[in-house]
Amino acid sequence: MGYEKELHDLFLMQQAYGTLFSLINKLQITGDTYFNGLTSRQFMTIVAILHLPEDETTINNIARKLGTSKQNANRMVAGIEKLGYVTIVPSSKDRRATNVLLTDTGKQKVLECSQYAVDFMADLFRSFNTQELETLWNLLHRLYEFDGNRQDGFEEDSSKLISDPELSDRILQHFAEKRKYSE
Repeated sequence: MGYEKELHDLFLMQQAYGTLFSLINKLQITGDTYFNGLTSRQFMTIVAILHLPEDETTINNIARKLGTSKQNANRMVAGIEKLGYVTIVPSSKDRRATNVLLTDTGKQKVLECSQYAVDFMADLFRSFNTQELETLWNLLHRLYEFDGNRQDGFEEDSSKLISDPELSDRILQHFAEKRKYSE
């Protein structure tokens, strides 16, 4: 009895896993060169904080948003706290918990890094059209749910990231020029 299909599927799964594993490392290393003083992990930790209601920015919620452990999220928050970009305050909802809040310096850093993030996204996905991006996003969501847990992602309104309409327009214009939309 032949198992050619199973062998081929297993090969594809191993290749996909190996590619994802090395891609994650490559993305992190490359992303670190874009964020001007923040690592890509630190930047994403701040983005996770911004995507949570201010009174729900606990380490547990940040970890859930990032798909990582509480210990790892705690290390990331401690690192950006040392940089002065966040502060930790007692939770108004739960005396046992603390919330992580962005400082004014942190808000300025996010604005600065948002421009670099746009460059990173444009460079990273330069060979993808909109349909391919949607397909990739949907497939990654399906893969994320391999263990039955849905991603608590970043789909929420992120207008807190850039509240200045002029800056937002300037960044989007720059993005459009980098993408050179020809679809």
